[in-house]
Amino acid sequence: MKVRTIFFSWLMLLFGGSSAWADGYVGVQSLDIFSSLRGKNLAVTIWYPSGKNGQQVQVGNTQIFKGVPAIEKALPIKGSHPLVVLSHGSGSNIQSMAWLATSLAKAGFIVAGPNHPRTTTGDSTPEDTPKLWERTHDLSTLISFLTSDDKWREYVDVNRIGVIGFSLGGAAAMEIAGARADLDDYVHYCEKFPTMADCHWFVSGQAYIDGRPVKVDTFDLRLVNRALFEQSNRDARIKSAVLVDPSVAQAFNKQSIEGIHIPMTFINLGRPETVPVSVAAKALAKEAPQGTIVNVNDAVHFSFLPECQNSAKAFLKKIGEIDPLCEDGGARTRSDIHAELKRLIEKALVQTLQ
Repeated sequence: MKVRTIFFSWLMLLFGGSSAWADGYVGVQSLDIFSSLRGKNLAVTIWYPSGKNGQQVQVGNTQIFKGVPAIEKALPIKGSHPLVVLSHGSGSNIQSMAWLATSLAKAGFIVAGPNHPRTTTGDSTPEDTPKLWERTHDLSTLISFLTSDDKWREYVDVNRIGVIGFSLGGAAAMEIAGARADLDDYVHYCEKFPTMADCHWFVSGQAYIDGRPVKVDTFDLRLVNRALFEQSNRDARIKSAVLVDPSVAQAFNKQSIEGIHIPMTFINLGRPETVPVSVAAKALAKEAPQGTIVNVNDAVHFSFLPECQNSAKAFLKKIGEIDPLCEDGGARTRSDIHAELKRLIEKALVQTLQ
């Protein structure tokens, strides 16, 4: 208890403290932000320290996943807060990260993320999945909006901006921090490990458009635009990165990682010997000058998803979903795994966004 008290006292000193934060109120808002690259609006969700006035809603509540409470359109707490942008996994959505975003908002962060078009829930294709330059542009667009908008800029500390990415979002977080990917290495990886989830997706002949599954041609990674895939997508405003099971892990250019001079906190879900090669981050952490890595034992890749509804497993079986979205591979509950992840991520961001 003493350690916990000291840690949260440090938080209050670092972020300026307020009674509303101490009470744990979290506001949430949904915005549409125009993307010049996409040529359309991005659907964005923002969580933030707030007062208690407003209507409580459950963010991310679905037939499969449990929602997390927040106060819709509550007024943000005055002050200059550190900003963390989120990038969700392939085929997922930003609301699925509410369990983490809410926790970080309680600690004094403004947390925001987009639904990445063509790689989000009900809108996902193999052809669009490798386009990491689009995801990084989404995140940079969001940062630019929040640091310049008349309403939000007074709440955001432009010198304390971090990024968190999970799975494909972890690859995007790698790139916005300064890593560059090599297309030939990625092609070779899929030739060597064709059963890995990302490689299988490219040749599955499956996609999701307008919320429905559709059949598509198998996708050859060699058709990816090489110049765009291998370009630098670094955003110098990012001061810290948390990378959870980052995909494309076997294809990042070592020299580019060695040139990243911000803290890079890698988290792999599962013991080192159980982590799939597709997201194994030990080598990446070793190459990054300020890289660290921790493994969350008795967890699996899907443990980063929200807690499941009691009826979720039966529903998933009914609809023919083959991915074990509600299985964690061990004796630990997903709630317990999430509690560890919250502690690890919050500690990393507090230490690196001073």
